[in-house]
Amino acid sequence: MRRDGRVTDSLLALLSRDWLGVPVAVLVVAVGGVLLGVGSAWAVVLGGLVTAAGVLLAVGAVRHLVLVAREARANPPPGRLVDVGGHRMHLLAEGEAAGGPTVVWVPGGHAPGADFRELHTMLSARARSVLVDRLGTGWSDVGPFPRTTAGEAEELVAALQGAGERPPFVFVGHSFGGLLVANVARRRPELVAGLVLLDPTPLEVIAFAPPSRQLAGMRRGFVRAAVRQLFGAHRSPEGRAGQGCAAASVFAELSASGLARVGWDTVVYDGDLGDLPLVLVIPRDLIGGEAVLAGARDAVEAERIRRFYLRSRTRYLAASTASRLVHTPAGTGHDFPHEAPGFVVDVVAGLVQELRVVSP
Repeated sequence: MRRDGRVTDSLLALLSRDWLGVPVAVLVVAVGGVLLGVGSAWAVVLGGLVTAAGVLLAVGAVRHLVLVAREARANPPPGRLVDVGGHRMHLLAEGEAAGGPTVVWVPGGHAPGADFRELHTMLSARARSVLVDRLGTGWSDVGPFPRTTAGEAEELVAALQGAGERPPFVFVGHSFGGLLVANVARRRPELVAGLVLLDPTPLEVIAFAPPSRQLAGMRRGFVRAAVRQLFGAHRSPEGRAGQGCAAASVFAELSASGLARVGWDTVVYDGDLGDLPLVLVIPRDLIGGEAVLAGARDAVEAERIRRFYLRSRTRYLAASTASRLVHTPAGTGHDFPHEAPGFVVDVVAGLVQELRVVSP
């Protein structure tokens, strides 16, 4: 299993290089030329088709490189690029700490920090706020493979230290980002003043939930998007091939077999965070997540699935003896950071103010 994983990681690392489309296209053209040289009628026809395909791939690959270069010139990074293990990681820090902790935002999925730009801008008027592009997102380099939660936790701390941001920090993570910041708190508790977990991913739903092909489909989608980008089959200039590859790599953990391999390093267990102030923010129901009920065989199983997901949402409360639960506004679902940004900022600012008052 691990050998297969190494092969996959190597392929993703290769696929993440934006220049890869050019040599692949040249190779296809070369194969077409060989077929044309055979001389037989079928070889000439096939060679012509292969050569034409290679030329189209080459045009698309060059188009992709032009779009990437144009986008880089038009949109330079707004923050700092910090060296993390030989790779550049982008951070945008604004606002004043004013004697309180600095807030670090980590969006869900494997999204860039800009996904929380509105929240960051709103909070930076009240506290020191930092947006981070994980390696493989935004303005950051792609970084090494495999991408893992454990590795990204270490990289996040190294980037903050390299940028000169001073602890203590309040880490705010949404969904998969919540799992990541909980890992940071477990590994480096001396740097962390508090956590705000926005409907964080509970790994029980990966290991024990009803069978679902959604995550596997997402990984395949990331890889397909990377291939399309390499050969210019995309309209938007945004998005390097490496971003989809990085997401596909880190999401490999989100399977029963993946968790069996990395669980001890990745799961935050009951009591792992001691008495760290922890605010868990979750919706009251499954608004926006009704698809998880679609595969139920009957009403009894549907109720069991509903109860499983709702109860698993609260599991992070057991990680700290100083945790508390906050429900999101009525009618909001898992994507509430975008549906109710003012509410989220108020929750985070409230914790910052509490910590500012009690700090020496």
